Amino acid sequence: MDDSLTSSWMETLAGESLAMRGVRRRIEEYGRAAAPVLIGGETGTGKEIAARALHAASPRAAGPFVAVNCAALPPELVESELFGSVRGAFTGAFQTRQGLFDAARGGTLLLDEIGELPRSVQAKLLRVLEAGSFRPLGATRESQAQARILAATNRDLVQLCANGEFRPDLYYRVAVLRIDLPPLRERRADIPRLVEHFIARAGSRPRAIAPEAMATLLAHAWPGNVRELRSVIERALLRPADEPIARFELEERQGALHAAPQPPAGAAESVRVLLEHRGRLGAAAAALGVSPRTLQRRLRAGGVSARSLRRELGLALVR
Repeated sequence: MDDSLTSSWMETLAGESLAMRGVRRRIEEYGRAAAPVLIGGETGTGKEIAARALHAASPRAAGPFVAVNCAALPPELVESELFGSVRGAFTGAFQTRQGLFDAARGGTLLLDEIGELPRSVQAKLLRVLEAGSFRPLGATRESQAQARILAATNRDLVQLCANGEFRPDLYYRVAVLRIDLPPLRERRADIPRLVEHFIARAGSRPRAIAPEAMATLLAHAWPGNVRELRSVIERALLRPADEPIARFELEERQGALHAAPQPPAGAAESVRVLLEHRGRLGAAAAALGVSPRTLQRRLRAGGVSARSLRRELGLALVR
């Protein structure tokens, strides 16, 4: 196992919240296993990053990592894409074609959005997981599957099973081990660390960030989760490097598709004042005219821990 590679992927899962510490602990533990892992989480929470970290933490790290978005595959081509096909297997099959199971041989195959697989392909995937072999489309001989299977979904597979859209027997095979990535709104205390990480990854030197600008990040609903935060930081870095970041451009998305719980009233103001007072809870509470206990309650309701926030204040802020 390449420790430096493992470390680089784990760094992208930044954050010291209990939820993210648990995710990293499970990645280290499950990386050593051979069993399938189901990675759940909303869009933009970093499911493929978690899958790559699992691969990097595994004995297969030197092998290929192959990811496929099942929702993007045309239904009529899913089977040949995954399992390959021999010449003449169907109209247009002019040559034998390697499938993704073969491409991932000796490594890891990530089936992203596995809930979108057609039922007919689900049955064949189940056979791969149970028998360890598959038959390319049009072939007469079985091929051995030598890739570890990871699956990811932003849908409730249990509900899909109840609706008859997903095979329960396949669900139990792909969910032998499970990792659920929390939405960003449930780990707001990790936002300063993530901001620092995205700034460094962009090759930019540390940037000063005004307290009110950081407060807007901590109070935002983040329907697009970590992916949305990364885009926001990349836009902010387009401004002159010698100027502190005084504001972030946040999109106010409308409609059920992007709906996400909003932080309670007063949470944004509480965060802003706490940042202005460098994480000193007593001073911030006095400035707001409330007790420290009331301020802590407001922060918790907004998904922010004052203690975690103080830990993360190594990020440069405007004093």
